[in-house]
Amino acid sequence: MKKVSRLAIILLAALVYFTTVQVQLAFSKPSFPLQSQRGEGAQKINFGRHFQELGVEGSILIYDLKANRTYQHNPTRNATSFLPASTFKILNSLISLETRVIADEVAVLTWDGIKRDIKEWNRDLNMREAFKLSAVWFYQVLARRVGHERMQDFVTKVGYGNKKIGGEKDIDKFWLEGELRITPQEQIQFISRLYNEDLPFSKRTFSIVKDIMIVEQTPDYTIRAKTGLAQGTPQIGWYVGYLEKNKNVYYFAVNIDIRKDKDVAARKELMRRCFKELRVL
Repeated sequence: MKKVSRLAIILLAALVYFTTVQVQLAFSKPSFPLQSQRGEGAQKINFGRHFQELGVEGSILIYDLKANRTYQHNPTRNATSFLPASTFKILNSLISLETRVIADEVAVLTWDGIKRDIKEWNRDLNMREAFKLSAVWFYQVLARRVGHERMQDFVTKVGYGNKKIGGEKDIDKFWLEGELRITPQEQIQFISRLYNEDLPFSKRTFSIVKDIMIVEQTPDYTIRAKTGLAQGTPQIGWYVGYLEKNKNVYYFAVNIDIRKDKDVAARKELMRRCFKELRVL
């Protein structure tokens, strides 16, 4: 009887342990596999040639949700941190809408009258226009309205990059020239949580931001994305977002050195070429 009792106790303990592990796994944050292009089923993928043909250095990371597979070029760079630049406008939009420092995507902010190099910025704008034009002044106003304490709180809750936004004096520039850094891998993780609405924002906020992120929509697919251009030597060009097609979603992050004017357009061209390589576009 004692042997039977001991066996029952052992089996019960094992059951409790495995149940606990399963619960922990169920509530863990979603992740994605980081496979190299030499991974199973990806032997023929050669994204590198597109970078060579366009004459740029950089990386790309694509995650196919349905296949649970990652494709990438330059994995070392995909794990390297960079200033997010205007890709931070995605999170800035979410925070600004959630805190109601701006009512919605059509509420207008009055231009301050300061003429900037990009003439399309030199007028009153709403969020939909400012996001598309990547108008820096508009999002600087929003950041100042949010304030340092609330901004830091949301950046920390979201777990955005290294979460460093500097001091109060940096509130309207930390994503442009401050301490904030994010890797292409982390960009993908953030975008996937945006898509899944696994961030501390309301459904209304998600709906508005996903809508203003649309850069291309056809009967076959929809692309939601944001560019970014970080200052430095060289400048760093971003293009991050996701493509929806056939009830599947493909997250992507392009990160390249901008050495010539023509390199700016290479951000989007690389994304398109690599998706064509995967027969998605």
